[in-house]
Amino acid sequence: MRIDVLSLFPEMFSVPMHDSIIGKAIENHIIDLDVTNFREFTTDKHRHVDDYPFGGGAGMLLQAQPILDAYDHTKQTAEAAGYPKGKVILMDPAGKPFKQHDAEELSHDDHLTFICGHYEGYDERIRSIVTDEYSLGDFVLTGGELPAMVMIDAITRLIPGVLGNHQSSVEESFSTGLLEEPQYTRPAEFRGMKVPEVLMNGDHKKIALWNQKEALRRTYLRRPDLIDHHNLTSTQKKLLADVRIEEEEKQTAEDTDKKNTFTDDE
Repeated sequence: MRIDVLSLFPEMFSVPMHDSIIGKAIENHIIDLDVTNFREFTTDKHRHVDDYPFGGGAGMLLQAQPILDAYDHTKQTAEAAGYPKGKVILMDPAGKPFKQHDAEELSHDDHLTFICGHYEGYDERIRSIVTDEYSLGDFVLTGGELPAMVMIDAITRLIPGVLGNHQSSVEESFSTGLLEEPQYTRPAEFRGMKVPEVLMNGDHKKIALWNQKEALRRTYLRRPDLIDHHNLTSTQKKLLADVRIEEEEKQTAEDTDKKNTFTDDE
């Protein structure tokens, strides 16, 4: 996969995108990442890439010319290297929320281009080359570089060969539709906290069932909305029913303890 990024601050990508797993993928030529400073393509003698909006308004807008010319250059470079045009992604608060299934779909593309904005917004004509617009949430950042890096990380780690264990990307949170179950490693006991016995008895069937149940429990407690959109199997429905009963009993016990504590204090 080739990834092009258009940004005023290419140095922001120098360390995060060339370290750890993503960095190894670049070294191994699984990913080809190129960051272009679109200020280099401005025709303004003062190297300005922004201007005041027509009709008035607060702030400055990124001009279309530097970004569109920079995009034409990166597209030609990519095509010369044998890559297709690919999708052009605009990082924008008005874009659709980026989800795991978006990362999965985009990981199958051969070429992606990210446009990172700054200032108050874009000249609308920039959208003439855009195929997709994404947002990371209902908040505003100073620029599109950090959201682009998050998306690139989420996308590229799903490409075959990037992660050492392919199953990791299949079984993790959101890929299965549920949050991951609690996980443990050595030592078996630390500061009085013990690893659940079921995980150490070697019975893989019981372990798999425990994993399902605890994944459902964590999702039920932290992100119940995910369960509403997940098609549970008959086994999962039974496990979830058990979880609900257990959590209700736990809550009742905690309420009773609090009540008794309050009475004793009186």
